[in-house]
Amino acid sequence: MRPAIPSSEAATRAPAVPRVTTYPVDGIALADLPRSASSPLFDRLRPVLGQVNLRAPLLREATRWHAHAIGGMQRRFAQPVTFTPYAAVQPCSARCSFCSENLRKADGGTPASRLRPGPSYFEGLSRALQALRGVPLSWSLSGLETSDDADWMLRLLETLAAGENDGPVIEDRVLYTNGAGFAAPRGGVLRRALQDFGLSWLELSRHHHEGAVNQAIMRFRPEVAVGDQAVFERTARQLADAVPLRLVCILQRSGVAQPQDVAAYLAWARHCGAGTVVFREFSRLDDGYRDNATARYLRAERVSMDALLTACLDDPALSRGWAIESLTEGYYFWNLRLRAASGLAVVFESSDYGAMHERHATGDIYKLVCFPDGQLCAGWEPGHDVLLDTRIDEAQAHG
Repeated sequence: MRPAIPSSEAATRAPAVPRVTTYPVDGIALADLPRSASSPLFDRLRPVLGQVNLRAPLLREATRWHAHAIGGMQRRFAQPVTFTPYAAVQPCSARCSFCSENLRKADGGTPASRLRPGPSYFEGLSRALQALRGVPLSWSLSGLETSDDADWMLRLLETLAAGENDGPVIEDRVLYTNGAGFAAPRGGVLRRALQDFGLSWLELSRHHHEGAVNQAIMRFRPEVAVGDQAVFERTARQLADAVPLRLVCILQRSGVAQPQDVAAYLAWARHCGAGTVVFREFSRLDDGYRDNATARYLRAERVSMDALLTACLDDPALSRGWAIESLTEGYYFWNLRLRAASGLAVVFESSDYGAMHERHATGDIYKLVCFPDGQLCAGWEPGHDVLLDTRIDEAQAHG
C-alpha cells in the first residue's frame, strides 16, 4: 500500500513541504542511492560527505508527496517537481551535435523540437496553470532556445507571472539558455524582464572556454552574435550583474575532457562573472532510442564524469583548497557540489534517461511539460502521459 500523502484543496495555497531530505551518509540504505552509490567515487567520498541529500522523495516519505486532481484523476506529485513551458517558437540558434532534442525514440512519435506553438498557446498555458492551482512547483524554462524570440519570451514571463496569482505555488524560477537573445538588440529588455520575474538563477551554456572550440561544438548560426567569444563574455557579465549566473559545460572529448581543461574553464568562468560552474556528463541512454547521428555522437564523445572528477581530485594543483559541500541524489541524476578556493561553486553531474523513464512509468509525477501543441504531459514526450489537453478544454469552453 502506498503511504498517505497530503491533499490540496483547489481553493487554498499549499503549505510548504520539504524539497530535499538530508540523511547521514551511514544512515541511509544504499538502495536509496542507486546512481550516486554505484559511482566508483562513492566510497572515496563517503568519509568527507557526512550526509547526502535526497531530491527525489522515497515512497515512505509521506510529507514529500502532494496529491492533486488533474484531468479528472487524483495524482501524486513528487516534491520538488518542475514545470517546463517548452520553447519551440523557431529552430534553435545553436546546432549542438549532442543536443538531446535531436534524439529519437524507437517507438516513433513527433519530437517536441518539431512542434510550433499556435496563436492560442498562451491561453492554453494559462488553463494548464489554473488546473495546477495549489501545487508546489518550480519554473524550469527550457526546450529549444527561449530567448531566440524576444516577444515570445516576454509574453511567456508575463503569462507565468499572472499564473502565479491563481495557480501553482512557485518555489524557484530558472532559465536554461545559450544566451543568444541576450546578445541581440533587445537583450537589455530581456534581462530586466528576468529581474522583474524574480529569476532564481540562470544557467548559461558554454561548452568550452575558447571561442573557436566552443563554436565547433555549439555551431551557432552565422547571424547569431553570441557565438563570438568577446560578445559572449560581455553578455555573460551583463547577465551576472542582473541575476545569479551559472555557467554550464557539457563534458566531451572534443571539449572539456581533462583536469587542465577544468582548471582553465573555472578561471575563465570567474572572468565571466559566474558564481557557479556545472560540469555535466552526457545523459546515459537506455535502449529506447534510435541509433541516429546524435546517439552516435554521444557514444563517440562521451567523457565519464566519474573518471574526470577522480582525475581532478588526484591533481593537487587543481583541487588544492576544494571543499566538498554536498552530494545530491535526484530522480534520475546525481551530483557532487564543492567549493573551490576562489569561492566559486563547482558541480559535477551525471544523469540517466533510463532511470528517468522508469520513474515516469510509475504513474507518479516527477516532471511537467506544457508542449507547443497545448498538451500538458508528465514527461518529455509529446502525446505520452497526457494530463491535460488544453486544446480540448478550449473547444469545450466554446462548444
